Amino acid sequence: MAGALCSTIPTPPVAAVAGILSVCNVEAQQKSEQSASATTSFPATVMVGSREVPVGSELEYRVWNALRECYDPEIPVNIVDLGLVYEMKVDEEITGEANVFIRMTLTAPGCGMGPMIAADVKRRASMVHGVANVMVDLVFDPIWNVAMMSEAAKLMLNLP
Repeated sequence: MAGALCSTIPTPPVAAVAGILSVCNVEAQQKSEQSASATTSFPATVMVGSREVPVGSELEYRVWNALRECYDPEIPVNIVDLGLVYEMKVDEEITGEANVFIRMTLTAPGCGMGPMIAADVKRRASMVHGVANVMVDLVFDPIWNVAMMSEAAKLMLNLP
């Protein structure tokens, strides 16, 4: 991947990354559970990078969780914590046949892994029960920057 991010991010030891990922995933889950409304079975919001995003349905929540399994192969942080997903819409007009629209970016416009990452996003979102169709739109406006990452992601990559 071409871009300043790869050259500025030190590669932490795999064991350290795995441990930090586990802690961050537990903390994110606890925060999500704390923000859940008493009348719903899913949290009211999820953290997407540095942004808090409202969750409209249990299916949408499950799709966000599926996207947390997608990684840029060159960075040991999932695309949600990196802040690469700008928008996700779930159209549940017909129960069990939802259409999911994902607008996302890459850490650098010239990233050669873009088609592979987009295909992985589509595949993982499609595997969520109740999802019939997934459309992934790669965009570069706004251009991604490190400030879009979650605090946990910055910690994992030793960034300020």
